[in-house]
Amino acid sequence: MSELPLTLSQHYHERTKYDPATLAQRGRTLNFAEQPSPYKNYPVGSHYDLKPYLKADVEPQSPLARLSRLLYFSYGITAAIPTPNETFYLRAAPSAGGLYPAEIYVIAREDAILPPGLYNYQVLTHTLCHFWSDQVWPAFESACLWHPALRATPLALVVTSVFQRSAWRYEDRAYRRIFLDSGHLLGNLELAATLNHYRVHLLGGFIDADLNQLLYLDDREEGAIAALALADLLEINQNLPHYPPALPSPTQTNFPDIPDGDLLLQCYQSSQIEDPTLVYRQHQDLLPKTDAYNFAFCEKIPTQVEPIGWQDPSLEETIHRRRSTRRYTGEAIDLDALLKLLDFAYHPEQSMEQGFDGSPDFFDLSLIETFIAVSAVNGLEAGCYYYAVQAQELRQIRFKQFRAELYRLCLHQELGRDAAAVIFHTANLQAATERYGDRTYRYLHLDAGHLGQRLNLAAIQMGLGVSGIAGFFDDQVNEVLGIPEAEAVLYLTTIGQPPRQP
Repeated sequence: MSELPLTLSQHYHERTKYDPATLAQRGRTLNFAEQPSPYKNYPVGSHYDLKPYLKADVEPQSPLARLSRLLYFSYGITAAIPTPNETFYLRAAPSAGGLYPAEIYVIAREDAILPPGLYNYQVLTHTLCHFWSDQVWPAFESACLWHPALRATPLALVVTSVFQRSAWRYEDRAYRRIFLDSGHLLGNLELAATLNHYRVHLLGGFIDADLNQLLYLDDREEGAIAALALADLLEINQNLPHYPPALPSPTQTNFPDIPDGDLLLQCYQSSQIEDPTLVYRQHQDLLPKTDAYNFAFCEKIPTQVEPIGWQDPSLEETIHRRRSTRRYTGEAIDLDALLKLLDFAYHPEQSMEQGFDGSPDFFDLSLIETFIAVSAVNGLEAGCYYYAVQAQELRQIRFKQFRAELYRLCLHQELGRDAAAVIFHTANLQAATERYGDRTYRYLHLDAGHLGQRLNLAAIQMGLGVSGIAGFFDDQVNEVLGIPEAEAVLYLTTIGQPPRQP
């Protein structure tokens, strides 16, 4: 651990780590009568029904049809599971524990396809609730530090999180999970946009208090996570340059003792941006991406591969039938399949010929590292590998069969033991905090969730099983896999063979 004083985000990460010696002592019984509703209701406002625009006989290129499909294939209801007490609805984007903390708001300028004002996407009914009808765009631009994309785009989205939906179950560690879940949603928004001739320009830097106030949010309960300018690619003036989405917040190293239960909210509020002089700059100001680790004398496996073909099933079909796998058979997957997953997640430029965005917005992928524990991949020795994204190669770190250790690391979940491969997203928290302050914790987990969702969809498209894991023994991951101590583990994605359908 660094001798420098811990920042608040580093303190949070250390304090919310799971450890085998203490996790059992923290066990508690959930009171399901106290579980927050995953749906937000407005007592006032008019509703715009988007369901008719999903019908096959509707012109798919009509503006409202495109917006309807964008929202549906990003976060809409894709399945219903009856239970003794109620029906549980699954959504297009996965969420830890099915808690769905994220909300989507639509902001319309006066020349948009909708009347100007504020809308909440009502997931359960696939409608837009127009809860505020005044002109709000100038205040929105100001809150978003006058991002250049907002000058040309008449529609924007804001993703928020209702904190208690996740904290009810996961307590303070829910701060990690709400950003991972929101990252899944950002991944869907980015891909669903391509299906509907939109491009989402991601905005991670905004004056939090102003944006929350604009949306009439109580930021002790719900807060803005990300904003997105929705550019219509069928309009020439909305084919816009790209800007890095991340801006820094202050860094706190002198903070009081924070009691359990208050840590999540304290981290959210302390990572807010207040400086109205910050500005977005074009991509040439970003640092070049490099591969952080080049292990001496290690075996190196090239990862160049033909990209996934998205014709059958299509991306739309894949999003609709995506489910988190609950069990793996333990059987092997092919090396080509693993490489295609990595290619789709990390090299979107390979899929441009199929109509995908070749350079989608992430906050800062140069901060994310990827390690893979291989248990059963045909053509690849069992062990731990570093994925060198820029060199496009796997670099072997350790030679070992990790199934037993993965079972323990994943809190004794059989998914870890029986997966063919487990992909670990990590980051050097100290280096990331030096770049973006305490807000970096948001960016890292949002990007990890975004990558995880691209892996999810690629796996489902190829008939594999996939499931993300956000609960693990943090320090033991580094120790067992031989990952450098400085790498904070953010997220795990398990890949494997699902049980065969009868």
